[in-house]
Amino acid sequence: MTDLTSLTLAAARDGLKAKKFSATELTQAFIAAIDKANPALNAYVLATPEHALAQAKASDALIAKGQARPLEGLPLGNKDLFATKGIRTTACSRILDDFKPPYESTVGQNLWDAGAVMLGKLNNDEFAMGSSNETSCFGPVTNPWRRTRNGKLDNTALVPGGSSGGSSAAVSANLCLAATATDTGGSIRQPAALTGTVGIKPTYGRCSRWGIVAFASSLDQAGPIARTTRDAAIMLRHMASFDAKDSTSVDTPVPDYEATLKQGVKGLRIGIPKEYRVDGMSPEAEKSWAQGIAWLKAAGATIHDISLPHTKYALPAYYIVAPAECSSNLARYDGVRYGLRVAGKDLTETYENTRAAGFGREVKKRVLIGTYVLSAGYYDAYYVKAQRVRTLIKRDFDLAWDTVDCVLTPTTPNPAFGQGEKSGDPLAMYLEDIFTVTVNMAGLPGISVPAGLSSEGTPIGLQLIGKPFDEATLFRAAQVIEDAAGHFPVPTKWWA
Repeated sequence: MTDLTSLTLAAARDGLKAKKFSATELTQAFIAAIDKANPALNAYVLATPEHALAQAKASDALIAKGQARPLEGLPLGNKDLFATKGIRTTACSRILDDFKPPYESTVGQNLWDAGAVMLGKLNNDEFAMGSSNETSCFGPVTNPWRRTRNGKLDNTALVPGGSSGGSSAAVSANLCLAATATDTGGSIRQPAALTGTVGIKPTYGRCSRWGIVAFASSLDQAGPIARTTRDAAIMLRHMASFDAKDSTSVDTPVPDYEATLKQGVKGLRIGIPKEYRVDGMSPEAEKSWAQGIAWLKAAGATIHDISLPHTKYALPAYYIVAPAECSSNLARYDGVRYGLRVAGKDLTETYENTRAAGFGREVKKRVLIGTYVLSAGYYDAYYVKAQRVRTLIKRDFDLAWDTVDCVLTPTTPNPAFGQGEKSGDPLAMYLEDIFTVTVNMAGLPGISVPAGLSSEGTPIGLQLIGKPFDEATLFRAAQVIEDAAGHFPVPTKWWA
């Protein structure tokens, strides 16, 4: 019998519809896979097998009655940033302790209402602050991929990217069919690139932020990580919606993205920004970029050199805006209403003790930076100036849309690196997001799709950036790259 965990989400959906297997059998296969792999990968911080089997049983009953919903019986992983009613949600921070929300995130509720099954909560960088999934209070996530050196498998543990490293690792290792994720500066696309998966950050406002633990409210956006472009299209269709509970949610129709995949890219204008050729980018990323250009051109797209002149200011501006918003959002964690509480002799000392014990090093660093740039005397010099730069970055893209339909760039400057190799060098770590932060600063959609392997046998991704609310065009172009490059399953399940 086929290994059910190796199916794509689309294939599993078709198999359930044809009654080749049941939702319960499918869910049990993933539960067994998680039991075997998670001790080595640490992708799940909380598996919920009883909850999943109850949902699968309900799905089987609906399938038997011919009342199946669009995602009926399909097992998914859920990033620990999404509130889950009655199920522990921590944002992978000690400060939330054993918090069990009395509500469900809108994105999560959309998926469960469509019939999906939740296998558990996935690891992420603490409060989504990180590019390698090494800052989680539950420990780092290990990338299912290994480097090959001198013809031998290197046992160095690689990072899966961050902050959605648990989501990318779980999808890559066949521990769920697809997963929810969030992207503040590249936290969907960067981990997708490092694990050979597909990840899309939709336009800001496309998916509700209600019930997602906030990092930087003007940048955060939910999206899926999946094995294929088609699977990502299916997921986004059901994650996205207008939500009156989220003041940044945009009331615009959600297309059937899956139906547009085969439209191709003939006549599509693809922009190649010269500013993305940066120092420190690996020759392999450069080669993959050239190959992507060739694939799209062969499929009928036209290639246009463009300039996005304010790109070089995106990263420093991002690391002013994001910490500023983080400092404001994390002020709510005070040890009084919920989560961890470390008592002191008075209220102020309780605040201090709780936050000192509850927040990790990276979070404390960003809170301090954010508090500084928002303080009197520095607000205009730093925060206001960064917001002006943000406007210029958006304007660059607005001008580019006059001549191109989407933009092609590398997703990351380098393939996956080893755990601990960059964590001691904040600048090197922040540079991992150099190609992705512009998308968040401008509120645009961006997708990462696998495009090849490095000389050491690890994945390389290409990024497509699109016009606001034009995710459909990104899916079309991503499908062309996927068809040309092929799929990239993990070559060996070393954890087994």
